[in-house]
Amino acid sequence: MRPPAMLRWAGAALALLAAAPAAAFYLPGVAPNDFQKKDPLLVKVNKLTSTKTQLPYSYYSLPFCKPDTIVDSAENLGEVLRGDRIENSPYVFEMREPKMCQIVCRASIDDKQAKELKEKIGDEYRVNMILDNLPLVVPIAWQDRDAVVYQGGYHVGVKGQYAGSKDEKVFIHNHLTFLVKYHKDETTELSRIVGFEVKPFSINHQFEGQWNDKNTHLITCDPHASKLVTNSDTPQEVEAGKEIIFTYDVGFEESDVKWASRWDTYLLMTDDQIHWFSIVNSLMIVLFLSGMVAMIMLRTLYRDISRYNQLENEEEAQEETGWKLVHGDVFRPPANSDLLCVCVGTGVQFFGMLLVTMIFAVLGFLSPSNRGGLMTAMLLTWVLMGLFAGYASSRFYKMFKGSEWKSITLRTAFLFPGIAFGIFFILNALIWGEKSSGAVPFTTMFALVLLWFGISVPLVFVGSYLGFKQPAIEAPVKTNKIPRQVPEQAWYMNPAFTILIGGILPFGAVFIELFFILTSIWLHQFYYIFGFLFLVFIILIITCAEITIVLCYFQLCSEDYNWWWRSYLTSGSSAIYLFLYAGFYFFTKLQITKLVSGKLYFGYMLLASFAFCVLTGAIGFCACFWFTRLIYSSVKID
Repeated sequence: MRPPAMLRWAGAALALLAAAPAAAFYLPGVAPNDFQKKDPLLVKVNKLTSTKTQLPYSYYSLPFCKPDTIVDSAENLGEVLRGDRIENSPYVFEMREPKMCQIVCRASIDDKQAKELKEKIGDEYRVNMILDNLPLVVPIAWQDRDAVVYQGGYHVGVKGQYAGSKDEKVFIHNHLTFLVKYHKDETTELSRIVGFEVKPFSINHQFEGQWNDKNTHLITCDPHASKLVTNSDTPQEVEAGKEIIFTYDVGFEESDVKWASRWDTYLLMTDDQIHWFSIVNSLMIVLFLSGMVAMIMLRTLYRDISRYNQLENEEEAQEETGWKLVHGDVFRPPANSDLLCVCVGTGVQFFGMLLVTMIFAVLGFLSPSNRGGLMTAMLLTWVLMGLFAGYASSRFYKMFKGSEWKSITLRTAFLFPGIAFGIFFILNALIWGEKSSGAVPFTTMFALVLLWFGISVPLVFVGSYLGFKQPAIEAPVKTNKIPRQVPEQAWYMNPAFTILIGGILPFGAVFIELFFILTSIWLHQFYYIFGFLFLVFIILIITCAEITIVLCYFQLCSEDYNWWWRSYLTSGSSAIYLFLYAGFYFFTKLQITKLVSGKLYFGYMLLASFAFCVLTGAIGFCACFWFTRLIYSSVKID
């Protein structure tokens, strides 16, 4: 993304916030456009995409017809990172003016172009177009349910066989029948576009006489002779040296769908029905279990605290066992406390980023119509949340008697972003090697580094400075000078076992929603149920907190006071299950065949799992820290 585009996006966001008190407003870039009859409509082309390779390519990387001058549309940071490359097209539309058998161009393809076309068709690449900010879809009849579903973009071509032949050939879709749906205002005669559909065909065009770009008379498509392209019975084969004539029709259809509801079609374009009952049922089970755990914990703790406070003499206290006995060691600083502070600070940064982003998404600011808006918002929010990361890490660092606050600040500012940037750079190099448009350009990479070093790092320093200036967090009980010996633990209290068990419940709270998120990312479908995602996020917070508190309580009752790192890793271990589920999804739902594409998938999912570990670990740690301070400040310590 070019820096001016970033500034424009930020300016639009500020203008939107300023307009909030008004009676009505539209999101930046998605305000309705009104068209009169014969007004020109700008058809734009976007990247070529495939669920088999996950490598997007520019539309004009294939030998399609080109306009006289190719003009790039200004893209925001999120669009560039998604691999979007939006450009103008040679297709000429005029509002409510149908056109038939329009010739775009005649192209002669050489050996290299024929090979590329065959590869892209074999990998089931789709062409994506945009009209008035609406993506192009292909209507497909759903035989089982007597309904129509919509596929995003049309396939470049298909593989098939001629009748009576066993040889497989490759055919290109060179004739497009567009349908533009519009909603007309009866009083003003102005129209708004509410649908953009296409039916692709492959036809070996024939023409009479000499070829003339504008006045050639096609035999295979002639509206005057009522001969239109309605099937692919005589397809256009892809072969070096052969000429391909690209043509299109465009029709217009009035629709009852209003402009505000025009995205409903796209949000229901998947074949998989969302099993709302199943999801809600799973979430209710998780809530029920969480409620039960909370009740048990409260009753057990109440009984413990009452018993400890009613002990009459010191001898009885000495005979007592349980979590009170380790009061002199429970707040002893752990090993590698610096790293723990950094991890917690980074988790707080993630928590703030997700919370703010999801609130904006729930309010409708980050709808699918605002392409790239979600990713841009997440990046900018992450950068701004560096303030809270620095504050949290320095507060815990000072509690652990640390004095080098600049050292902990640098590690907070560079540890996770450095690892993430390193993985991203390696994956981007793989994409670059495939000459894909998904490779992030140098200018965008520079903009990311600028955001990191120019905004995020200074904010981490500011937050750390403010946190270190605060008084140190005091433990409710004194720590003994000599560490108490931890008694031998039962097998089920083994750290590795309890950590792995602790990650199951948080993962169980999100795994159904995770399926839809993975589907939207890797199968190129729209994700829009942010309200439900926000509910899942709240439940994730509750389950992370409760499972960590429960296991921490059992650990302290076993007289094991080494709870700091274990509380972080207990809920953080849910990331292991997330990565395993990502592997299961890869082998059962995706059809990725290329090695590079597999590396990209597991590289990005490893990064996502790492981030999930940092987030859930910080939630569990903070909950456990609050819990231990609460219970040890509630009993009388002699």
